[in-house]
Amino acid sequence: MKRYTEMTREELVSLQQQLTREFESTKAKGLSLDMSRGKPGADQLDISMGMMQVLADGAELKCETGVDCRNYGVIDGIPEAKRLLGAMSEVDPDHIIIYGNSSLNVMFDSIARSMTHGVMGNTPWCKLDKVKFLCPVPGYDRHFKITEFFGIEMINVPMSPEGPDMDMVEKLVSEDDSIKGIWCVPKYSNPQGYTYSKETVERFARLRPAAPDFRIYWDNAYSIHHLYDENQDFLVEILGECVKAGNPDIVYKFTSTSKVSFPGSGIAAVAASKANLEDFRKYMTIQTIGHDKLNQLRHVKFFKDLDGLHTHMRKHADLIRPKFEMVLETLEKELGGLGIGEWTKPHGGYFISFESMEGCAKAIVSKAKEAGVVMTGAGATYPYGKDPKDSNIRIAPTYPTIGELEQAAKIFVLCVKLISVEKLLAE
Repeated sequence: MKRYTEMTREELVSLQQQLTREFESTKAKGLSLDMSRGKPGADQLDISMGMMQVLADGAELKCETGVDCRNYGVIDGIPEAKRLLGAMSEVDPDHIIIYGNSSLNVMFDSIARSMTHGVMGNTPWCKLDKVKFLCPVPGYDRHFKITEFFGIEMINVPMSPEGPDMDMVEKLVSEDDSIKGIWCVPKYSNPQGYTYSKETVERFARLRPAAPDFRIYWDNAYSIHHLYDENQDFLVEILGECVKAGNPDIVYKFTSTSKVSFPGSGIAAVAASKANLEDFRKYMTIQTIGHDKLNQLRHVKFFKDLDGLHTHMRKHADLIRPKFEMVLETLEKELGGLGIGEWTKPHGGYFISFESMEGCAKAIVSKAKEAGVVMTGAGATYPYGKDPKDSNIRIAPTYPTIGELEQAAKIFVLCVKLISVEKLLAE
């Protein structure tokens, strides 16, 4: 099949008619398929069900320091949970606080606290004329929603397979003291599946921001979420690099077990310098008497240690790897060489990032919905929902069954072809 851009007008018109017939026939099936969010499938949730039995009658319900986990106390996490999440985060347990069920909630709290009370004694952001955040794009829509909610101005920073454009990051943060942070998903990034290079992490650690209260929001959501045993990405540990660079306070490192155990019922954590953690604890003592220690204990008893986490994640990989491979094979078979789309081939995480021809993403997503496939809204991977090229589409393969996904992938490529032909004919 030749590239669409090399076709004559007559060939494009003929192709459009053929694709329209295919689309109408597909639409008539009345399908209802959901590829909108990166949710685990039911089979993935099933592999954690053993966690429900570990605190059955007769189980020890005290943590190792003797505190009864059914009662009040232990504001920043039981020691066993700190060790487990510390190992997952590659940090010493002394540098971690265990929170509730969601790292996104902790990020929201961190921004809210910075707005109302400032960071480590600095002026509260709400008292400043302007507050800005850097946003690597395409990126995680829920990050951008938090900063938008608080009226923080967001600045797009282009992503590459090495990570954000660090020349741009270094220049902006060193010159503008109203820039207070940057959102980062450093490993198997959402949506591209990129992992920041060693040089990128080192440059982050060496940043010299104009704002003393600038923080890197390092959301290491996919730290152990590999698709393959052999072909895994490696991410340099950021906190250690920051200490080496004489910059220990510059980063908040977030993690959770949301896509390890149960989304919405996992445990979240923040790793940071001792000074940052002390700043966190000041508001925690007002906010809560303690997070869910029974849930922390459940996770520790079920996973035991880092090896237990890795063993569990291999089970997840076995379930979702065929889904990723099937989508990638469909994209290659149906769209390869046509010049109407490019896509990432991640080694882990939860997404595939697709770049359509400029000006086509919204139309493709809308067309797919017409045929019964719900996808993440086009533009969602950019601040304010505005993709300047209208070309990025996030594909989330994990939630549907493999059969549903096969149907959804076929509908998606059909819509890409049809909308691309329409664009070329309109030109």
